[in-house]
Amino acid sequence: MRLAFSTNAYMKFPFEEAAGRIAALGYEGLELMADVPHAWPAGLLDGPKRSIMQAMEQNALKFSNINAFMMNAINDYRHPYLHPSFIEHDEGYRRVRIDHTKRALDLCKELGAPHITTEPGGPLPPGMSRQAAIDRFVEGLKPLADHAHRLGVLLLIEPEPHLLLETSDQYLEVAERLNAPSIGLNFDVGHAFCVSEDIPKSIAKLAPQIRHYHFEDIAATRVHHHLVPGQGAINFAEVVTAIQATGYDGWITVELYPNIDDPDAAARGAMEVLRPLLTSTTAA
Repeated sequence: MRLAFSTNAYMKFPFEEAAGRIAALGYEGLELMADVPHAWPAGLLDGPKRSIMQAMEQNALKFSNINAFMMNAINDYRHPYLHPSFIEHDEGYRRVRIDHTKRALDLCKELGAPHITTEPGGPLPPGMSRQAAIDRFVEGLKPLADHAHRLGVLLLIEPEPHLLLETSDQYLEVAERLNAPSIGLNFDVGHAFCVSEDIPKSIAKLAPQIRHYHFEDIAATRVHHHLVPGQGAINFAEVVTAIQATGYDGWITVELYPNIDDPDAAARGAMEVLRPLLTSTTAA
């Protein structure tokens, strides 16, 4: 397994500097934020794309993932990246999310990344039943799954507390309805802890679906606020052992977007906790 760090903690830095800092801290890869200020697909010209690729090559980094979840560029007053969602009442506003996801898939192919991550349906709109929301989410994802398949990349759904899909079983309900080889799961360990899942059991159950992991710590209160691994209540040794038991050998991306004031310290702290666990587990 290889460690990457998400650039969504480096929103105060241009991408090229963020890449250099992430590499200097010992990470092998990074998760590119398909959003401002790094790589908003709708406005990303050829020059900036070349600069991204050059920075990756110069720093010997690989893409672990492209994060198309956040939409700070839209800056919806309700939440800077949960809206627009796939289940908005307004069809035109839903289309903004759908078009963004399609562009992120195109960018994924162009940059040679393996997959993108997206939101699990967004917050349930007022007056909408859960079943109606799931139906709308599935219908919105179907053409995107087809597009991802044509491109040869993956579209990963990321369950999150307080959104349409929060748990493993809720993800599986949608995945079974889509029945698409291009759809997979981004398993966010912190999110699973927030909704009181038995993380090792969920990892074992979902192993055929999991294509990427997000790591962050969460306080014992289970409030959804990303902490540096080691600062919360998650047993990462247990988590790493469970992942290793499935045979997974892909990317683990540390996602610490609340730490934009000092991302280097957060990235360094995470590395100090996680690298020994990955090394010892691999050696065993």
